[in-house]
Amino acid sequence: MAVPKQKHSKGRTRRGRAHKKIFPRALVKCSHCGKPTVAHQVCPNCGYYKDREVINVLKKIEKYGKRKK
Repeated sequence: MAVPKQKHSKGRTRRGRAHKKIFPRALVKCSHCGKPTVAHQVCPNCGYYKDREVINVLKKIEKYGKRKK
């Protein structure tokens, strides 16, 4: 197994870590309900994506509501 001959300096280590930061997710306004949602994903509040209903949210709520009882 390869073993490094010398340890990396603090500066070299920190330069490598400089690009590993986490960026906040890009939020956009839903075109149907107006709530903030993640870009390019179905709105979890109303179930619409690009002015088209993809998920029937009310049906899902009823389905999971019955299961919990």
